[in-house]
Amino acid sequence: MARYALKKRSKKAGLPPGTLVHIGEKKTSAISVSVLDYDEQNCSEATLTDLDQCISLRNKPSVSWVDIEGVHDIQALEKIGLCFGLHPLVMEDILNTDQRPKIEDYGDYLYIVLRMLSHEKESGEISSEQVSLILGENFVLSIQEGAKGDVFEPVRTRIRSAKGQTRKLGADYLVYSLIDAVVDNYFIILETIGERVELLEETLISDPGPETLHLIHNLKREMIYLRKSVWPLREVVSGMQRRDSALIREETGYYLRDIYDHTIQVIDTVETFRDMLSGMLDIYLSSISNRTNAVMKVLTVIATIFIPLTWIAGVYGMNFKNMPELEWQYGYLLSWIVMMGVALGMVVYFKKKKWW
Repeated sequence: MARYALKKRSKKAGLPPGTLVHIGEKKTSAISVSVLDYDEQNCSEATLTDLDQCISLRNKPSVSWVDIEGVHDIQALEKIGLCFGLHPLVMEDILNTDQRPKIEDYGDYLYIVLRMLSHEKESGEISSEQVSLILGENFVLSIQEGAKGDVFEPVRTRIRSAKGQTRKLGADYLVYSLIDAVVDNYFIILETIGERVELLEETLISDPGPETLHLIHNLKREMIYLRKSVWPLREVVSGMQRRDSALIREETGYYLRDIYDHTIQVIDTVETFRDMLSGMLDIYLSSISNRTNAVMKVLTVIATIFIPLTWIAGVYGMNFKNMPELEWQYGYLLSWIVMMGVALGMVVYFKKKKWW
């Protein structure tokens, strides 16, 4: 099963552009703002309780990664937007959590939207969460809807332990690392779906039933949603490679090329699964049709055998007084012999013709 939140935009109807209205799952908890500030030599972490402290992060020489959990508190997000000079349309898109992946250039920063997927092992559900990334000269904002957990922990670990090149390179490399974590997680989701597809294939061959059709439809819905999440991401990464922006350095472009290749692999896998599921649906319908035809064939053969037997029984079931065989001593026995002979002869004939 897959769980996708239904985003309702009706409450934004008629409002002017840039109006901040939260569209998504309503939450009552306060948003969480954590800061990971680092350069090649130093690294520090903090949780912000006063959002006005964000102003000091914008122009620091080190790289500041501000991770925001929750977009339901409009006033808090407005403060963050003012601190980093975000356009009202960007703030509107952050609050509208049904955006498709995209990238927009606002001069001194880039706005990127991704879909982060997660798989719940117990229920088997796949859930989706919008992640907004804002790349500035020395800062990165990552804004999540507030679902439990994310896929960015390996990036945090590399920064804390100074492993890899994240601490040596700038904010654009951090954005690359976050996008790469999201894309790598797609492979984990696809591996899980691949196992389900294999089990479904075995069930389809051995004993297809109504529940099999239900599983096929659920998987097809998941593939449609995955395709919707991944296809635009290819355009985002390609745009980051081609974009003439001073915020993305040439060295980072090489790494973006690697993400682009991974995105293509994910798309190919999604398309393969879609084709397989479409084929499974055809196989299911064909197997049900063949099973129905086999049942009808057996019933037709049985009915055909009983047609002459019914005729014989009908003739000798008539209540005429002067029927010649009615008072014959061996008439009953002979009628059974004739009927069994006719039935046996028809069975042999059908077997010879391979009709049964």
